[in-house]
Amino acid sequence: MADLQAAQIISKLLIDNNGTIRTADVVAAGLSRTTLGQLVKDGVLERVAHGQYTRPDTFPDELHLIQRRAGKIVFSHETALYLHDMAERAPLKHAVTIPANSKLSPALGADLKIYYVKPEFHDIGKCTLPSKWGHDVVAYNAERTVCDILRSRSRIDTQTFAAALKNYTAGHRQNWKLLMEYAKVFRVTKLIHQYLEVLT
Repeated sequence: MADLQAAQIISKLLIDNNGTIRTADVVAAGLSRTTLGQLVKDGVLERVAHGQYTRPDTFPDELHLIQRRAGKIVFSHETALYLHDMAERAPLKHAVTIPANSKLSPALGADLKIYYVKPEFHDIGKCTLPSKWGHDVVAYNAERTVCDILRSRSRIDTQTFAAALKNYTAGHRQNWKLLMEYAKVFRVTKLIHQYLEVLT
C-alpha cells in the first residue's frame, strides 16, 4: 500500500489541478513513479489518459484532459460550436487548431480532428470558455468559429454547418463588426454575405 503521506500529497495535487494530475505533477511533488503506480493499484487513482490520473469516482472531463496534454491546442470548428451552444450535438471527434509549424503526439492526434493555420493566425479570436464539466478550456470565439467553418466547409458535416450559421444569426450576442473583420482576415467576406443573406 502507498503510504498515507503520499495519498495526502495526491489529494492536494488533485485539488490544485481541478481533479486531474499528470505524472510530471506527481514527480515534481517529490513522489516517485513507483508510488504513482502503487496508488493506481490501490484504487486511489485511475489512469484516464496517457500520463494523466484522477480519482476513480470522478467522471473525466475529456476537453480538460486534452488541453492539459498539449497547451498549443485551441478547440475550434465543431468543438467550438459545441462550447458556444451553436451545435445540435457533441462532435464525435473533437476539433482543434494548432500552428502549422507544430505537431501533436501521434497518441493524442489520433483521437482528434486537427486543423493547421499559419502561426500568425493561431491566436486570433482565442478565448476561455467553460467545458460542460466546468473546467476552463481555450477555444475560439463565435465569430472566429463562423469564419473557420466557412473556410473548412468541405470537412464539416452539412447539418452541423447549417445549424451553426442558423444559431449564430439567431443568437443575441453576435458581434457583426468583429465577424466582418475576421472575414476579411480569413478571406471569407463573400461567403459570409452569401450565407447570411439566405438566413437573415
